[in-house]
Amino acid sequence: MAEDALSASLSGAELTRKLLAFSRQQSLETGAVDVNDLVRGMTGLLRRSLGEKIEIEMIGAGGLWPIAADPTQLEVALINLAINSRDAMPDGGHLTIEMANWHLDEDYAAKNSEVEPGDYVMVAVTDTGTGIPPDVLGRVMEPFFTTKEVGKGSGLGLSMIYGFAKQSGGHLSIYSEPGHGTTVRLFLPRGTAMRETATTTVAEIPAQGRLILVVDDNAAVRKTAVAQLVELGYRTIEAADGASALDVLKAPPGIDLLFTDIVMPGGMSGVQLGEAAQQIRPGLRILYTSGFTEASLTNGTAKAVARERLLSKPYRKHELAQILYEALSRG
Repeated sequence: MAEDALSASLSGAELTRKLLAFSRQQSLETGAVDVNDLVRGMTGLLRRSLGEKIEIEMIGAGGLWPIAADPTQLEVALINLAINSRDAMPDGGHLTIEMANWHLDEDYAAKNSEVEPGDYVMVAVTDTGTGIPPDVLGRVMEPFFTTKEVGKGSGLGLSMIYGFAKQSGGHLSIYSEPGHGTTVRLFLPRGTAMRETATTTVAEIPAQGRLILVVDDNAAVRKTAVAQLVELGYRTIEAADGASALDVLKAPPGIDLLFTDIVMPGGMSGVQLGEAAQQIRPGLRILYTSGFTEASLTNGTAKAVARERLLSKPYRKHELAQILYEALSRG
């Protein structure tokens, strides 16, 4: 029953992420990414997802520029494209993923709205499937539009990829010939420096008994957060609102980090609490959390959050462990 509940919750979270991606409101962890390495690392997953009837070919590029993008969202986008290709090749076929440096010039930008001229890395996913009829091709990026059977697709796959591309400052194009196949080209802006790959596992992230003040007006959410923190090796103190949290901060125990929800009743938001907390304890580390995305926050709140860290709900324990380690290790 617990596994069923978790599966349903994750499905809901994934649907929400897709909607946010289409509306360009998801929170992106943008960094410089080596696409060659990322695609090579996905080979095993793609082969298991597509099955034995589909051949997969990866064509990398020497001297490929790093891109400025969220690597997790790029992986999700490529998996969605691969699954669409699989569905278009029920009897098997060939899938090619190709990377190349690309320059989109002023002429191309003039013919394609919202495209900025400049250097991009192009990731093309090509299949030998049934192709897309011309009358359907113009609608494939509409949210909830799908040609699949009921229960076989949400109609958000390409919409999510389109939103991710636009939010990343990139571009998406589709070319298809019915009966011959489809090519989807994803253009993502050229980055500047290579991204360091994190290899630390949850078990290796040291908590060292540090004391965390957990502030959330929802008792159930607060209880779950505390349980996860205790399992990770942290000590905790709870508070239900900003006023109670400030009382704790004024007391002798040394708080290592404030973990607070942003939206709370009682006239004090999490950001206001964070500002007051740092006046009481200068240099206090803060981790904000919210069900709202970073892009949906007001300007003042977004600026305050940008100075610290934001963990979007829902989150898993390993995500909490990683971001806490980064916050406590900073400086």
